[in-house]
Amino acid sequence: MANVGTLDRIARFVVGLALLVVAFAVPAAEAALGVAWWLLPIAGVVMIGTAAIRFCPLYTVLGMRTCPMPKG
Repeated sequence: MANVGTLDRIARFVVGLALLVVAFAVPAAEAALGVAWWLLPIAGVVMIGTAAIRFCPLYTVLGMRTCPMPKG
């Protein structure tokens, strides 16, 4: 069941894309962040993935949802 709303999806996609761009297009990012640099593409892919499938496992654990409840 979806728990990620439309505005949340857009924000996740934009942030995920930005993380991927910084990770792969900004050479100084790798030097500045060292080993933590690997977290950028991982976080970017997770953000884009949760936006695509409209489901965030962390929201389930926290009992959150940003989309309206289905009528029925």
